Amino acid sequence: MAIVRNRNVKEWLIITAGILVMTAGIYFFKFPNHFSTGGVTGIAIVLAHYIPSITPATLVTIINILLLILGFLVLGRSFGIRTAYASLLMSGTLQLLEVVCPMDAPMTSQPLVELLFAVGLPAVGSAILFNLNASSGGTDILAMILRKYTSLNIGLALLCSDIIITVSACFAFGMETGLFSVLGLIIKSLFMDVVTDNLKTKKCFQIITSFPRPIETFITDNLHRGATELHGEGAYTHEGKTILMTVVSRYEAVLLRNFVRQMDPQAFMIITSSTEIIGKGFRGVN
Repeated sequence: MAIVRNRNVKEWLIITAGILVMTAGIYFFKFPNHFSTGGVTGIAIVLAHYIPSITPATLVTIINILLLILGFLVLGRSFGIRTAYASLLMSGTLQLLEVVCPMDAPMTSQPLVELLFAVGLPAVGSAILFNLNASSGGTDILAMILRKYTSLNIGLALLCSDIIITVSACFAFGMETGLFSVLGLIIKSLFMDVVTDNLKTKKCFQIITSFPRPIETFITDNLHRGATELHGEGAYTHEGKTILMTVVSRYEAVLLRNFVRQMDPQAFMIITSSTEIIGKGFRGVN
């Protein structure tokens, strides 16, 4: 029970950190430059141009609350408390930053650098949330509703909406800002894939050794991972060999590789990367 509680606390802390990273990129780099790269924040940036009495952060809060209410009414409990928490935290943090650290102009005179931060930080935050099966709400809520009631290609629908929002920046802020926004949308989609895959990457080991017991003990007792033992025979020497199969994190992979080299210098190791590991200790079967 304590282990489960600690894991839940850790996951909530990671979600909070992911939202704070997203918010930093949105408030300090996206808002001041009017980079509209889709989503609720993109809508807020464009609307704030036509409704100058309302700040982008306030518009984000209004839109997110309306979408949350819609999500709970339509989807009920399946909507997800994590998404609600992340959405409200992002809205509240943006509002707080407006009071604590008002931004009247971009931080630098380098729009391309600002664009990279405006896209990169939210992408990292989104990838962190995605890795925990959470999201920051916004247009993701509409995607959940569409998925429930229609057979539309949700990914394509969201991409089309992002493109429309992004192109609208050309009319609101001029062609230069609009083109930066289009570039930002392209970078965002590529960056998200890279970051998500890197967060999920694990190392798969196949270790062919004559001394399996110490290695097995190291895997189970030191790394707290499981392993599968297979028995094989060398094709040339016909000598009996043990093949150990296990999956570990990147950090654990370095420890395991060094230990195997020390314990059995003649061991043959095959180390591959995988972004999809399903089973005990990793992801459950959905």
